[in-house]
Amino acid sequence: MTAVNHKEARKGNSRFPFRRLIVPALFVAALFAVTVFRDRPTSGPAPAVWTFSGRTMGTAYNVKVVAPDLDDSAKLAIHTAIREAVDGVDDTMSTFKPQSELSRFNSSGTEEFPVSENLVRVVTEALEVAELSEGALDVTVGPLVDAWGFGPDGWTVVPDDVTLDALREAVGWRKLVLDREALSLRKTTEGLRIDLSAIAKGFAVDRVFSGVVELGYPDLMVEIGGEVRTAGLNEGGGPWRIGIERPDEEGRVAGFAIELSGISLATSGDYRNFRDVDGHRISHTIDPRTGRPIEHRLASVSVVASTCMEADAWATALNVLGPIEGFSVAEREGIRAFFLVRTSSGFDEKATSEFPVRLSR
Repeated sequence: MTAVNHKEARKGNSRFPFRRLIVPALFVAALFAVTVFRDRPTSGPAPAVWTFSGRTMGTAYNVKVVAPDLDDSAKLAIHTAIREAVDGVDDTMSTFKPQSELSRFNSSGTEEFPVSENLVRVVTEALEVAELSEGALDVTVGPLVDAWGFGPDGWTVVPDDVTLDALREAVGWRKLVLDREALSLRKTTEGLRIDLSAIAKGFAVDRVFSGVVELGYPDLMVEIGGEVRTAGLNEGGGPWRIGIERPDEEGRVAGFAIELSGISLATSGDYRNFRDVDGHRISHTIDPRTGRPIEHRLASVSVVASTCMEADAWATALNVLGPIEGFSVAEREGIRAFFLVRTSSGFDEKATSEFPVRLSR
């Protein structure tokens, strides 16, 4: 972890490896407003941006805190809060750690399994979005993701119908029973397992955000693997500005910037994690309802929500649903979403009626 005062040094971004996590269609750019609002203090130390960065959950985190000064004890307190948050989520929800709470549930039978409040909160959100999206988000889809070569074992062959039908017997969010009062989970079929990659990063962002705010720092931006939550103002006294990429397999290209304050943004897309088989593009995003990769023309969808967990979950669900069904569901549920749809000449842009209009290029 590093803490950097951006008044003293500017360092380039590092690249980190990803494991089974969607490389998002969103990046956080240092797009700070150049005009200081008049209601900001005109005396005393000028605010600086302090960046805390590191690795977690197979990706990277970046936390920007705006404060006039941070001594060593303050830096340590922020670092500790960040690490406790991300390590706590990873230790609970990792599918790579055999002793994580989630891995132990996945290895259990059909008996009732006691779980923590944090796991209950995330599974509750996942099941609610599954219900509202008509199964587009399904945290039990892991076996199908593995079968299509996007799991830890990598690519083998295209699964046939018999294989997919057999796997689908052990997949389905309705086969997972959550008891929120008893803090327990139960499988109704053998072989069912949960993968929270589509929502855990968002929840980790929320946990980090809460931990830093509780230390008394109300102006901050938290980003993990591209999922973002903001509060307060940036160092220029304006809202945080977050970049949304224009899909481009060749490199990261800024397409839009959106002003965010006190809100979260998550993006899901198919243009970075895919496989070409015999000239046919196979997306890493699997439709749980069919057991097959999505084939529609939606390149990416960005969702704004009060919590990053909610934004993360809905971005995945809408990406599965596609540009037509997804847009319809988003409008029906009041989801603030921005769709980029492939066309023969580039991209069409579609924003739901609830989406913030403060987009700039």
